[in-house]
Amino acid sequence: MSNILSELQNNILTLTINRPEKLNALNKETISELSAALNDVVNNPEVRVVILIGAGTKAFVAGADISEFASFSVQQGKDLSRNGHQALFDLIEHFTKPIIAAVNGFALGGGLELAMSCHIRIASENAKMGLPEVSLGVIPGYGGTQRLPKLIGRGKANEMIFTAGMMKADEALQYGLVNYVVPQEELLEKAKSIAQKILPNSPVAIEKAIKAVNAGFQDGVNGFEEEIKEFGNCFGTADFKEGTSAFLEKRKANFPGK
Repeated sequence: MSNILSELQNNILTLTINRPEKLNALNKETISELSAALNDVVNNPEVRVVILIGAGTKAFVAGADISEFASFSVQQGKDLSRNGHQALFDLIEHFTKPIIAAVNGFALGGGLELAMSCHIRIASENAKMGLPEVSLGVIPGYGGTQRLPKLIGRGKANEMIFTAGMMKADEALQYGLVNYVVPQEELLEKAKSIAQKILPNSPVAIEKAIKAVNAGFQDGVNGFEEEIKEFGNCFGTADFKEGTSAFLEKRKANFPGK
């Protein structure tokens, strides 16, 4: 059975992490399959928005598969982290199409790091999020120490990491870790409703907006300069010509995505 289920409908690709018996824990195969699924659609114009969700009702992703690395050496640990960043977590953060995490239940350790890599997060009311790695004698290794402080502030992030505690959905909403909290039965529809609001807009402009927003969170990169560059680049696109023409002609734009 594949660890990733894929469904494309109305330009929205839903990827389901399908290991419910393991609470959708991220093992090596799952990371590889999810990375491959995303790389397969990066140049597919039929895919405009991606939704990530976990199978079942208990968990989005309840962490990494600890049995895979319990006996690793220092170098193997570094390689595990570095390879994970490159293969999946950085890929998601810099993906050229918006990725929405639909957090249905536990998002712990690598699961929360996966959700934080996404551009937008929605949680079900029963969701619980945390980075419990220090209780295992290790630290978050897939971007948790970097992305969590940027999302909720250093103090609260330190508290979550140092205590290995879990944050409930309503508190996650309060701190800006998620955009919305909805009943579990409405979670996927809420994600799709946000995706539907994205679809009418220029995919080229959205790709450039992702680059500009991310630049503001990268060390040594001037986010304002990146914005200026990408703003200017928009003027050379067919989407810009169509968008401005449609506005002036008082009609709905039909973006070619070029």
